[in-house]
Amino acid sequence: MLLAIDVGNTQTVFGLFEDDRLAEQFRIGTEPRHTADELAVLIRAFVDLESLDGIVLSATVPQLVREYEGFAERWAGADLLVLGPGISTGVPIRYDDPREVGPDRIANSVAARERHGAPVVVVDFGTSTNFDIVSAAGEYLGGVLAPGIEISMDALFSRAARLLKVPFEAPPHVIGKTTTQGLQSGLVYGFAGQVDGIVDRVLAELAAPDAPVVATGGLAGLIAPHARTVTAVDTELTLHGLRLVWQRNRRQPR
Repeated sequence: MLLAIDVGNTQTVFGLFEDDRLAEQFRIGTEPRHTADELAVLIRAFVDLESLDGIVLSATVPQLVREYEGFAERWAGADLLVLGPGISTGVPIRYDDPREVGPDRIANSVAARERHGAPVVVVDFGTSTNFDIVSAAGEYLGGVLAPGIEISMDALFSRAARLLKVPFEAPPHVIGKTTTQGLQSGLVYGFAGQVDGIVDRVLAELAAPDAPVVATGGLAGLIAPHARTVTAVDTELTLHGLRLVWQRNRRQPR
Protein backbone atom coordinates (compact mmCIF):
# COMPACT_ATOMS: atom_id res chain seq x y z
CA MET A 1 0.00 0.00 0.00
CA LEU A 2 1.05 3.58 -0.63
CA LEU A 3 0.77 6.30 2.03
CA ALA A 4 0.38 9.80 0.55
CA ILE A 5 1.01 12.67 2.97
CA ASP A 6 0.11 16.31 2.31
CA VAL A 7 1.64 18.50 5.04
CA GLY A 8 0.02 21.94 4.99
CA ASN A 9 0.64 24.91 7.23
CA THR A 10 -2.49 24.22 9.28
CA GLN A 11 -3.46 20.59 8.68
CA THR A 12 -1.84 17.40 7.43
CA VAL A 13 -3.88 15.02 5.28
CA PHE A 14 -3.00 11.33 4.87
CA GLY A 15 -4.30 9.02 2.16
CA LEU A 16 -3.85 5.26 2.01
CA PHE A 17 -3.95 3.84 -1.52
CA GLU A 18 -4.56 0.33 -2.75
CA ASP A 19 -3.26 0.66 -6.32
CA ASP A 20 -5.25 3.60 -7.75
CA ARG A 21 -8.02 3.48 -5.15
CA LEU A 22 -7.99 5.80 -2.15
CA ALA A 23 -8.95 3.32 0.56
CA GLU A 24 -8.74 5.63 3.57
CA GLN A 25 -7.92 9.21 4.45
CA PHE A 26 -7.55 11.12 7.70
CA ARG A 27 -6.23 14.47 8.86
CA ILE A 28 -4.46 15.91 11.88
CA GLY A 29 -3.31 19.37 12.88
CA THR A 30 0.18 20.22 11.61
CA GLU A 31 2.70 20.57 14.43
CA PRO A 32 6.08 21.82 13.13
CA ARG A 33 7.88 20.55 16.26
CA HIS A 34 6.86 16.92 15.85
CA THR A 35 9.75 14.46 15.81
CA ALA A 36 9.99 11.30 13.72
CA ASP A 37 9.13 9.23 16.77
CA GLU A 38 6.06 11.32 17.55
CA LEU A 39 4.91 11.04 13.95
CA ALA A 40 5.24 7.26 14.21
CA VAL A 41 2.97 7.22 17.27
CA LEU A 42 0.34 9.33 15.51
CA ILE A 43 0.38 7.53 12.18
CA ARG A 44 0.45 4.07 13.72
CA ALA A 45 -2.99 4.81 15.20
CA PHE A 46 -4.40 4.90 11.66
CA VAL A 47 -2.07 2.78 9.54
CA ASP A 48 -0.48 -0.66 9.76
CA LEU A 49 3.08 0.44 9.06
CA GLU A 50 4.15 -3.05 8.03
CA SER A 51 1.67 -2.96 5.14
CA LEU A 52 3.31 0.06 3.49
CA ASP A 53 5.19 -0.38 0.22
CA GLY A 54 6.02 3.31 -0.10
CA ILE A 55 5.40 6.84 1.15
CA VAL A 56 5.07 9.99 -0.96
CA LEU A 57 5.26 13.39 0.73
CA SER A 58 4.33 16.97 -0.07
CA ALA A 59 5.34 19.41 2.67
CA THR A 60 5.00 23.18 2.91
CA VAL A 61 6.69 23.03 6.34
CA PRO A 62 10.37 22.39 5.48
CA GLN A 63 11.51 21.39 8.97
CA LEU A 64 9.14 18.43 8.95
CA VAL A 65 10.65 16.85 5.84
CA ARG A 66 13.63 15.50 7.77
CA GLU A 67 11.34 14.11 10.47
CA TYR A 68 9.24 12.28 7.90
CA GLU A 69 12.44 10.92 6.37
CA GLY A 70 13.37 9.57 9.81
CA PHE A 71 9.89 8.14 10.29
CA ALA A 72 9.99 6.36 6.92
CA GLU A 73 13.42 4.87 7.54
CA ARG A 74 13.19 3.93 11.20
CA TRP A 75 9.53 3.08 11.75
CA ALA A 76 7.91 2.30 8.39
CA GLY A 77 10.88 0.71 6.63
CA ALA A 78 9.47 2.04 3.37
CA ASP A 79 10.87 4.10 0.50
CA LEU A 80 10.00 7.79 0.74
CA LEU A 81 9.56 10.12 -2.23
CA VAL A 82 9.51 13.84 -1.41
CA LEU A 83 7.85 15.97 -4.08
CA GLY A 84 10.20 18.81 -4.92
CA PRO A 85 12.81 20.07 -7.40
CA GLY A 86 14.25 17.28 -9.55
CA ILE A 87 11.25 14.98 -9.20
CA SER A 88 9.58 14.00 -12.46
CA THR A 89 5.92 15.03 -12.53
CA GLY A 90 5.11 15.02 -16.24
CA VAL A 91 3.90 18.63 -15.95
CA PRO A 92 6.39 21.21 -17.29
CA ILE A 93 6.64 24.21 -14.94
CA ARG A 94 6.46 27.52 -16.84
CA TYR A 95 7.30 29.64 -13.81
CA ASP A 96 10.17 32.14 -13.59
CA ASP A 97 11.64 30.12 -10.71
CA PRO A 98 10.03 26.65 -10.50
CA ARG A 99 11.48 26.19 -7.00
CA GLU A 100 9.02 28.81 -5.72
CA VAL A 101 5.99 26.68 -6.56
CA GLY A 102 4.68 24.77 -3.55
CA PRO A 103 4.65 20.98 -3.92
CA ASP A 104 0.95 20.82 -3.08
CA ARG A 105 0.22 23.11 -6.02
CA ILE A 106 2.19 20.84 -8.33
CA ALA A 107 0.37 17.76 -7.00
CA ASN A 108 -2.97 19.49 -7.59
CA SER A 109 -2.01 20.37 -11.15
CA VAL A 110 -0.86 16.82 -11.92
CA ALA A 111 -4.11 15.34 -10.63
CA ALA A 112 -6.34 17.98 -12.21
CA ARG A 113 -4.87 17.32 -15.65
CA GLU A 114 -5.30 13.57 -15.19
CA ARG A 115 -8.78 13.62 -13.66
CA HIS A 116 -10.40 16.66 -15.31
CA GLY A 117 -8.43 17.32 -18.51
CA ALA A 118 -6.56 20.38 -19.72
CA PRO A 119 -6.70 23.31 -19.74
CA VAL A 120 -7.90 23.41 -16.15
CA VAL A 121 -8.00 25.79 -13.20
CA VAL A 122 -7.64 24.54 -9.61
CA VAL A 123 -8.92 26.54 -6.64
CA ASP A 124 -7.50 25.18 -3.38
CA PHE A 125 -9.11 26.49 -0.18
CA GLY A 126 -6.30 26.13 2.36
CA THR A 127 -4.38 28.49 4.63
CA SER A 128 -4.23 30.63 1.50
CA THR A 129 -6.63 30.34 -1.41
CA ASN A 130 -4.50 29.17 -4.34
CA PHE A 131 -5.51 29.38 -7.98
CA ASP A 132 -3.35 27.19 -10.25
CA ILE A 133 -3.59 27.06 -14.01
CA VAL A 134 -2.66 24.23 -16.39
CA SER A 135 -2.56 25.02 -20.12
CA ALA A 136 -4.11 23.02 -22.94
CA ALA A 137 -0.63 21.59 -23.53
CA GLY A 138 -0.54 20.28 -19.95
CA GLU A 139 1.94 22.87 -18.65
CA TYR A 140 1.80 24.57 -15.28
CA LEU A 141 1.50 28.26 -16.20
CA GLY A 142 1.35 29.89 -12.77
CA GLY A 143 -1.41 31.08 -10.51
CA VAL A 144 -2.90 33.48 -8.02
CA LEU A 145 -2.44 33.58 -4.22
CA ALA A 146 -5.10 35.14 -2.01
CA PRO A 147 -5.64 35.21 1.77
CA GLY A 148 -7.35 32.07 3.00
CA ILE A 149 -10.83 31.94 4.46
CA GLU A 150 -9.95 30.95 8.01
CA ILE A 151 -7.04 33.37 8.47
CA SER A 152 -9.11 36.20 6.97
CA MET A 153 -11.95 35.57 9.39
CA ASP A 154 -9.55 35.15 12.32
CA ALA A 155 -8.03 38.54 11.48
CA LEU A 156 -11.49 40.12 11.44
CA PHE A 157 -12.48 38.61 14.78
CA SER A 158 -9.20 39.58 16.44
CA ARG A 159 -9.54 43.23 15.41
CA ALA A 160 -13.24 43.69 16.16
CA ALA A 161 -13.90 43.20 19.85
CA ARG A 162 -17.68 42.92 19.47
CA LEU A 163 -17.56 40.22 16.79
CA LEU A 164 -17.55 36.59 17.86
CA LYS A 165 -16.49 33.61 15.78
CA VAL A 166 -19.35 32.04 13.87
CA PRO A 167 -19.94 28.58 12.37
CA PHE A 168 -18.59 28.28 8.84
CA GLU A 169 -21.89 27.66 7.05
CA ALA A 170 -24.13 29.41 4.56
CA PRO A 171 -26.83 31.66 6.07
CA PRO A 172 -30.49 31.29 5.03
CA HIS A 173 -30.42 34.64 3.17
CA VAL A 174 -27.79 36.94 1.71
CA ILE A 175 -29.20 39.85 3.74
CA GLY A 176 -28.38 38.86 7.31
CA LYS A 177 -30.92 39.50 10.05
CA THR A 178 -28.38 38.95 12.82
CA THR A 179 -24.69 39.66 13.26
CA THR A 180 -23.97 35.93 12.89
CA GLN A 181 -25.89 35.74 9.61
CA GLY A 182 -24.20 38.90 8.35
CA LEU A 183 -20.76 37.45 9.04
CA GLN A 184 -21.70 34.15 7.43
CA SER A 185 -23.01 35.97 4.36
CA GLY A 186 -19.79 37.93 4.04
CA LEU A 187 -17.80 34.75 4.47
CA VAL A 188 -19.64 32.60 1.94
CA TYR A 189 -20.70 35.09 -0.71
CA GLY A 190 -17.65 37.30 -0.29
CA PHE A 191 -15.23 34.46 -1.00
CA ALA A 192 -17.49 33.02 -3.70
CA GLY A 193 -17.40 36.41 -5.39
CA GLN A 194 -13.61 36.51 -5.06
CA VAL A 195 -13.38 33.13 -6.77
CA ASP A 196 -15.65 34.20 -9.62
CA GLY A 197 -13.85 37.48 -10.13
CA ILE A 198 -10.40 35.88 -10.32
CA VAL A 199 -11.50 32.90 -12.39
CA ASP A 200 -13.27 35.12 -14.93
CA ARG A 201 -10.02 36.99 -15.52
CA VAL A 202 -7.94 33.81 -15.62
CA LEU A 203 -10.18 32.15 -18.20
CA ALA A 204 -10.17 35.30 -20.33
CA GLU A 205 -6.37 35.46 -20.24
CA LEU A 206 -6.18 31.75 -20.94
CA ALA A 207 -8.62 32.18 -23.87
CA ALA A 208 -10.42 29.06 -22.64
CA PRO A 209 -13.88 30.09 -21.41
CA ASP A 210 -15.06 26.50 -21.06
CA ALA A 211 -12.08 25.16 -19.11
CA PRO A 212 -13.10 23.18 -16.01
CA VAL A 213 -12.60 24.89 -12.66
CA VAL A 214 -11.95 22.38 -9.87
CA ALA A 215 -12.29 23.27 -6.18
CA THR A 216 -10.40 21.37 -3.50
CA GLY A 217 -9.34 21.86 0.11
CA GLY A 218 -11.17 21.66 3.40
CA LEU A 219 -13.68 24.47 2.75
CA ALA A 220 -14.32 23.75 -0.93
CA GLY A 221 -17.70 22.26 -0.13
CA LEU A 222 -18.78 25.47 1.63
CA ILE A 223 -17.83 27.99 -1.06
CA ALA A 224 -18.06 26.04 -4.34
CA PRO A 225 -21.89 25.72 -4.43
CA HIS A 226 -22.14 29.52 -4.41
CA ALA A 227 -19.42 30.22 -7.00
CA ARG A 228 -20.85 30.09 -10.54
CA THR A 229 -17.44 29.45 -12.12
CA VAL A 230 -16.65 26.26 -10.17
CA THR A 231 -17.56 23.20 -12.21
CA ALA A 232 -16.38 20.40 -9.90
CA VAL A 233 -15.36 19.71 -6.31
CA ASP A 234 -12.56 17.17 -5.88
CA THR A 235 -11.45 16.97 -2.25
CA GLU A 236 -9.08 14.07 -3.02
CA LEU A 237 -7.16 16.02 -5.66
CA THR A 238 -3.85 16.54 -3.81
CA LEU A 239 -3.63 12.95 -2.61
CA HIS A 240 -4.24 11.60 -6.11
CA GLY A 241 -1.62 13.98 -7.45
CA LEU A 242 0.90 12.54 -5.00
CA ARG A 243 -0.09 9.02 -6.06
CA LEU A 244 0.47 9.88 -9.71
CA VAL A 245 3.89 11.38 -8.98
CA TRP A 246 4.85 8.26 -7.00
CA GLN A 247 3.78 5.99 -9.83
CA ARG A 248 5.82 8.03 -12.28
CA ASN A 249 8.95 7.87 -10.11
CA ARG A 250 8.54 4.55 -8.31
CA ARG A 251 11.62 2.44 -7.87
CA GLN A 252 11.98 -1.30 -8.15
CA PRO A 253 11.27 -3.19 -4.90
CA ARG A 254 14.31 -3.73 -2.76
